[in-house]
This record gives sequence, C-alpha cells and structure tokens, in this order.
Amino acid sequence: MGPLLSPAFVLLLALSAVSPATVGNPEDYAADEAERTASENIVFDDYRGKGCVDDSGFVYKLGERFYPGHSNCPCVCTEDGPVCDQPECPKLHPKCTKVEHNGCCPECKEVKNFCEYRGKTYKILEEFKPSPCEWCRCEPNNEVHCVVSDCAVPECVNPVYEPEQCCPICKNGPNCFAGTTIIPAGIEVKVDDCTICRCHNGDWWKPAQCLRRECLNGQSLS
Repeated sequence: MGPLLSPAFVLLLALSAVSPATVGNPEDYAADEAERTASENIVFDDYRGKGCVDDSGFVYKLGERFYPGHSNCPCVCTEDGPVCDQPECPKLHPKCTKVEHNGCCPECKEVKNFCEYRGKTYKILEEFKPSPCEWCRCEPNNEVHCVVSDCAVPECVNPVYEPEQCCPICKNGPNCFAGTTIIPAGIEVKVDDCTICRCHNGDWWKPAQCLRRECLNGQSLS
C-alpha cells in the first residue's frame, strides 16, 4: 500500500488547480470604477428658457426661426419653447391621387388625368359616343360633358328606330291618319267608295281632311 497523503497536502493541490482567469485583477476593478465615476459626472445641458432643440438635436437660439421636423410648420424659438405657425392650408384637388406630407401643408403631386363614365375610362379631351344619341368629351377637369342630339319631329305617324341611329325615320315617307287608316301625304286618297282624304301640309299629327259624298248602293251621287 502506498503512502497516505495528508489533508493539508490535498488542499494545497486543489488551490493550485484553480485557473488564473478566475482570479480577479485589481487593475480591472480600478478601470470599471473610473468609468462608472465618469458617467455619473456627465452633465446634460438644459436649454429651457435659453434655446430650442429640433428633432435631430440641433440647438436654436431664442428668436430664431426653425423647422422642428420634416413634416412640421416653421416655428420660432421662445423662452416658453417653440411657437409654431398654423397656416390655413389650401384645399387639395378633389381628383388628387398622390399626396405628400413633407412640408407644413400637404401637397398634391399627381392629379387624375382621365375621366370615368359609366364604368369606362377616357383620356383628357377624348371624344366618344356612349349611345347613338349622345356625344361626349372628357374635359381637363376630369368631368365628362355630353350633348344629346336634338331630333327633328318625324313627318309620319309610324316612325321607326334603326340600329346605331339616334333619331327615328319615316321609312315610307310622310303620312297621316285617316280614321284608322294611314295614308301618304301630298295626294288625295280614296279610303272608301264615298270618302276622299288628304293629309294636312306639315301637320302630320292632325287627322286627314276628308270629303264625304252621299252614296246610293255604294255609288256616289254627283
């Protein structure tokens, strides 16, 4: 059996195994203490009643005019702090599509350059016909101005509407009613054995002028 180690010798071996990195350096403590003392001695300037500070930390003197931030109105530095203008900003265009807020007042950078009409878009000054009877144009103010065709009164009692045409037309020429019968204008028409009718000149809506003679067994008496 080997020789027994004394307890004092075992303790000495344990202390010698401790890494030097775990032992504190007195110089390190001195450096930390100096840094802490220096930070405690920093004095921040108080500009109250002496000047004003903007968003970036720049200091302005009393009475000096400055802008606190990019989107602020101009201010004047006073003993009570910055006093800023509150101007009446101009109204933005109702058709404005892009607004910037980089100044005291919002600014319109882009206005809509087209018109909207019945679900379709048109360029400025573009002319178009949404229907056969309408003529329209996209105005510079983005509004659509339309004119409806003024059709002449047809010279017949049976006008018809053709596709892609605005106004009705008289396909069979001028005419009028003689009772329930439609007769052409400009001539005398014998509507039965005893009645001769003629349309009024230009008054198509009036019933025809008719001349009736006495008849006997279907024969007119002259």
